[in-house]
Amino acid sequence: MATSAATSVDGYLAELPPERAAVVAEVRQLVLNALPDGVEESMHFGLIAYEIPLERYPETYNGQPLMFAALAAQKHHYSLYLHGMYASGSVEQKLRTAYAEADMRLDMGKSCLRFKRLDQLVPDAIAAAISAVSVDDYIKLYEARRQR
Repeated sequence: MATSAATSVDGYLAELPPERAAVVAEVRQLVLNALPDGVEESMHFGLIAYEIPLERYPETYNGQPLMFAALAAQKHHYSLYLHGMYASGSVEQKLRTAYAEADMRLDMGKSCLRFKRLDQLVPDAIAAAISAVSVDDYIKLYEARRQR
């Protein structure tokens, strides 16, 4: 399932087969525990989104809340989008280093970490990457990238 019409996280999880819902629920809890203050969970763009609300930062290019992270069950894998980490090269490098030190393969695009099983994750490194960038710092990084 690439996207969902669910309007709540509970609805999203209910759409998934139980074994896939369990994986998403576990990663969701990891994300929730690591989120910096000011990031809120919602359903957006058909996936579980972690966003900076418009009340906090209304100056987005598309008038939507500023996405910090997201989580989705895709057809053949799971995706964890780490926009906050992607905006900071040093945080991304720390994640890459943690995977290398754990002798694990990191399947990651620009901001999308893909995995098929929970044992393909380095939870402490992911939590560190999520919590490393505050809302204020992320907004500054976002604005700097928009100026280019």
